[in-house]
Amino acid sequence: MVLFFSRVFNFLYGNFINRISIKIASVASSILIVDDLEDVRWILSNIVTKNGMRVIEAADGEAALKIIRDSPPDLVLLDVGLPDIDGFEVLKRLKAIDRSIPVIMITGNGNTMDAVRAIHAGAFDYVVKPFSNQDIVLTLRNALIGIDARRHVLQVLQPAFSPGLLVDQMGSSSAVMEIQADVERVAKTNFSVMVTGESGTGKELVSQAIHALSLRCNQPFVALDCGSIPDTLIESELFGHEKGAFTGAHQAKAGAFELAAGGTIFLDEIGNLPLSAQGKLLRVLETRRIHRIGSSKTLEVDFRVVAATNADLLAMVKMQTFRGDLYHRIAEYTIFIPSLQSRSDDLNYLVTRFLSMTNQELGKQIQGLNQAAWNLIHHYSWPGNARELRNQLRRAVLMCDDDDGIISPKHLGMIGGLEAALVAAETSSDEQSWFNEALGNVKTLFSSAAELLEHGSDLPLKELTTLVNAQMERAIIIQVLRQTRCNKAKAARMLHIDYKTLLKKLKDHSISTLQVMQDTSL
Repeated sequence: MVLFFSRVFNFLYGNFINRISIKIASVASSILIVDDLEDVRWILSNIVTKNGMRVIEAADGEAALKIIRDSPPDLVLLDVGLPDIDGFEVLKRLKAIDRSIPVIMITGNGNTMDAVRAIHAGAFDYVVKPFSNQDIVLTLRNALIGIDARRHVLQVLQPAFSPGLLVDQMGSSSAVMEIQADVERVAKTNFSVMVTGESGTGKELVSQAIHALSLRCNQPFVALDCGSIPDTLIESELFGHEKGAFTGAHQAKAGAFELAAGGTIFLDEIGNLPLSAQGKLLRVLETRRIHRIGSSKTLEVDFRVVAATNADLLAMVKMQTFRGDLYHRIAEYTIFIPSLQSRSDDLNYLVTRFLSMTNQELGKQIQGLNQAAWNLIHHYSWPGNARELRNQLRRAVLMCDDDDGIISPKHLGMIGGLEAALVAAETSSDEQSWFNEALGNVKTLFSSAAELLEHGSDLPLKELTTLVNAQMERAIIIQVLRQTRCNKAKAARMLHIDYKTLLKKLKDHSISTLQVMQDTSL
């Protein structure tokens, strides 16, 4: 039955998807869909194939890992809840096989912590069931656009960053002004610089600014993503190789240090370098000499190093997973970029900037956000920082087709699960009245628990907590069903759970939708 309704849903939206103006980049040829639910795989396969991609399917984690080992796909759509191996464990093993494969996690519970955990574990992004087709298309597009860069992890960039204009990119808060001062202080020296901060805070922007203000600004800026290179190729990417040096070396290749001669080499996610490569990198930094794999010839190279990481390298030094001597050689000067949550003064500027960029990209004329949407933006913790903010706003612009051109909470998707709902409940919007009523029910439940204790209830804490939690969940589900007039699909979306989970909870709590509509005493 679920499969039937899923296919009907997909059919109804098929023509709409064909009208979406954004086409998925064609750089990838195969997408692996990993989900134990056949109907979900069917829907995702249709979305993917309509955009010219080849689909590979796996119903569990072990089957997916075998496919990745035997014939690596270009991208993976990975469900969190799998029958044999947890999706996060599959992600971990996948990254051990090939770090360069982008992974989009699919979660069914709208849990913020799942999203944060996925990003920290190396996922490119996440989507939430029940997902919209537009959301899948945009997320795939974002991931596929970067595949060429991941396949060619070495980038030689001509200086295009406007010196001294970090405020144009990041905002004008006191934190950004301090970063700008640090950049100006160290840029004209030859110090090796370590840029630290959470993922998505703008470490590469700061690194480019250092180069743009340096005396090497007219020379190459070479970026190497250390987290996207298989261990077997890291030395070749760093130092180059001669023709025939190893299987697959069909021609000679210059490494990052050669290409950066006279300029700056940017080592992104340096904490991912294997220990074997760390020792060789240290020697190059100390001697300023390299030799390609398969060559006995030594080359002298002049370069400046800027590195970036979101890891605690000092903790890694203590754990002996990162060399202490390499750390001190690279971190001659350190610049820390605070999280977006601690730079709230930059939020308004970044929202305006990202809206303008996306309007131009999509050819739309979105005017701004309503008050409820601004409440979400300002109260959400933004664990993915500016990158997550940009992604959420791009989705919102794509999905907003309202006549007034104003983004509301319904366009922002999952930016915090219950946290977002709590913030929205603070507004006077009619569409959030259900949550205010549900909160009243929750307060009543807590009062009931207090009365039980006052009357000498001998229920253990665990059983009392379980009882109250179950009653609270039941009250919220009933209130949402009333608000949606028992539209279960809409209720599932409002609760950020999938349709199948909602049906199970209705059964567990003995909730009859007919009774919900007829009996207000529920």
